[in-house]
Parts: sequence; C-alpha cells; structure tokens
Amino acid sequence: MNRIKNIFYRVRSKIAFYPTIISVTGILVAFLFIYLEQRGISKYLMDMAPGLVIENTETARTLLSTLIGGLISLMVFSFSMVMILLNQAASNFSPRVLPGIISDEKHQIVLGLYLAVILYNIFILVSIEPTDPSYQTPGFSVLIAIILTVLCLASFIYFIHNLSQSIQVGTILYAIHSRTKKSLLEVLETEVKNAIDFPEMHDWAALKLDKTGYFQGALKDDLLDICLENELKIAFIIRKGQFILSNQVGILTNKSISEEIKAKIFKCLIISKEELTGDNYIYGFRQISEIGIKAMSPGINDPGTALNSIDYLTELFTFLMQTRDFEYLSKEDGTNQVRFIRNSFPEVLYNVLATYRPYCAQDIMVTGKLLNMLSSLRQRTVNSQQSDAIVLETDNLKKDMEKMIKNQRDLTQLRDGFHVWS
Repeated sequence: MNRIKNIFYRVRSKIAFYPTIISVTGILVAFLFIYLEQRGISKYLMDMAPGLVIENTETARTLLSTLIGGLISLMVFSFSMVMILLNQAASNFSPRVLPGIISDEKHQIVLGLYLAVILYNIFILVSIEPTDPSYQTPGFSVLIAIILTVLCLASFIYFIHNLSQSIQVGTILYAIHSRTKKSLLEVLETEVKNAIDFPEMHDWAALKLDKTGYFQGALKDDLLDICLENELKIAFIIRKGQFILSNQVGILTNKSISEEIKAKIFKCLIISKEELTGDNYIYGFRQISEIGIKAMSPGINDPGTALNSIDYLTELFTFLMQTRDFEYLSKEDGTNQVRFIRNSFPEVLYNVLATYRPYCAQDIMVTGKLLNMLSSLRQRTVNSQQSDAIVLETDNLKKDMEKMIKNQRDLTQLRDGFHVWS
C-alpha cells in the first residue's frame, strides 16, 4: 500500500464519504435540469405528453415544498431508529461492533440518496420564477422530483429490511467471521510467494518511535522503496494493533541510518488514535470473543450465542494455524527486506481461552464446546508448538471446570467429550 491508497482508504472508511459524493451528484443533477428547462424541455414534453408535466407554478411549488418536508422527516425518523438500534447492539453484543454497522455502505448510500433528493428539490424549487403569463413551469424537473421521491420511499423499505437483518447477532457474527477469514486467506496467499530467509538481528540499530497511538501497519510500497534505495533491512518488534508510546523502541535496522532516512521510515508508519479493524484479522478474533463473553453475562444469559461464536472461532483458528509468525516485504528476486512480527497461534489461542474460561467454566455446554474446539484443532496442527499450546489450554480449561462444576455426571460427560447440541 502506498501513501495515496492509504489516504483514499481512510477517506472511504468515513461515514460521510458516500453521502457527500451522492449529495454533490444531486446538486449537479439539479443544475443540469435547470439548464435543460432553459432549453425548453418542459415545453417540448407539454406538446408530446402533457399528462406527465405539471403546468401550474403554484402547484409545482406546493408539491416540491411537501416533498422536501416529507423527505426530511423520513430521514430524521430513519436515522433516529438507527441510533436506537446501535445503542441496543452496544448493550447486547459489544461496542466494538458499532463501527462495522455504522460504516455499512448500504446505510451510507441510503443516507446519501435522501440528502441528494432533498437538495435537488430545493434547487428546483428556488429556480421557479415568479408567476408570469409567458413563464414555462419546470414541469419535467418536478416530474423527476416525484420519481426520485418514490425511489427514496423504496430505499426506505429496503433500509428497514437491511437494518433489521444487520442488527441480528447471527448476521453480525457471520460478517465479522467472513471479514476475518478473508484477511487470513489473503495472508496465506501472500505467504506462498515469499521466502522466510532473514538475517539474525545481532547488534542491529534500534529506532525509537516518534508517535503515540495504535500501530496499524505500514505503507509497504514506500517502505520497501526506502530499503532498496539505502540497502537497508528493517525488522519491526511491535505488532499490528499494538498501542505504542513515543520514544518506545519499535524498529531495528541492520545498520545505523541518518535522521533523514529515519524520518522517511516514520512517515511510512500508520499510527492512529483509535483502533481500526481494517485488514487486521486479530480484531476479528477479539470481536467474536467479546460477543460470546457478553452473551454469557447474567443480564443477557444467551449461551446459544456463545456456542455460535466458538464455532466461528474454530474455523478461523484452522486458518490461523497455517500462517507464519512473521510477515515479509521482498524485492523482485525474493530477498526479504522488511519483517513484521505477528501474533502467533499460541498467543491468540491463549487470549481467546483466557477470556472464555472465567465466564464459561461453570456452564457445561459452553465448556464442552471449547473442549470440542480444542480437540478439533489438535487434529490440524502444523507443528509441535501448536500441539503443546492446545494441550496446555485443554489442561487449564479442565482445571477450571473441575473447580466450578460440582456435578460428577457433568464432569464425566465433559471428560468423555460429549457432543454439544449446537
């Protein structure tokens, strides 16, 4: 990713991106029809199809005023309902799912359509001149306003349907799972092309970071160009998604570099003040885990959602097991110039299980599901490190369940690996 793509990605991820573009389009369409009215398009239609054109100026004004007021009320109602449902989602699932719902392109397009039609109607209304016997009412533009308003009503129905679907916990879990799976598959596809050779980092120069925030990655194309121009190798010792502090050592270089080159490297870093999901698959594991844990809280008491979250995590872990512990940037001949450190499978597995165990160890169904997940993953391990991590987490989970569950029959069922009905 280079600098221009990064700027476009950040702008595109904002909720106002599509509404702004569509609203500007509405204004331009309004000016286009004002120009066509000056060229006599309404007069032409009056001769060809008089039933489609509104000829009375006062009727046109009243109709446009009514359409504008109705659309504003419709827009306010729609997005008041969105705020209520977002509050419900934050309470029942996790506040971290809100950015994904808010940034849904479909919702933004509907908002942009409302704004565009309102602006179009306003400009057409303003363009109507005082009543004059020789003045031709812009009947064709008013007809288009009616058609666009009907389109807004249809989009409102679609908006209600889509929102009612997107707020369901199953849809949210599936969306997070799909996004995370896609990121993992892209990682695996990239790793096939890259070698894993990288020099030992003995006595490498350490660079202290100049910003505080969440490290989201780097502009890979620009960073690789810097390495090639200066015959430089770089190793990151901070992970994507990690919160970093100014003056913290975060980068190692194979030789000492000037302040100018150091400044260029820092400009390639993507550091934000808030967590951005982006293509970081770790956030997917985190969000699904949080939804599962929230479902086990006494106020919600929805173990079925926790069971579903474990199912989604199981598949994601099977892909994570195939990834390498490091990501590389290479030049054309395959020589690795930059190395990024990733969260390894044992680390992610521990973080997920450490969040589930305190809340779910007393629930036989959820505990059984976690044991089934670990058993399934053990059959797909790639190396001994992963096997050892699964065995360790299985032992920890069994110790916790034996402390929390007193019924001997339940303990026997769990030890025997009973099939959880989800």
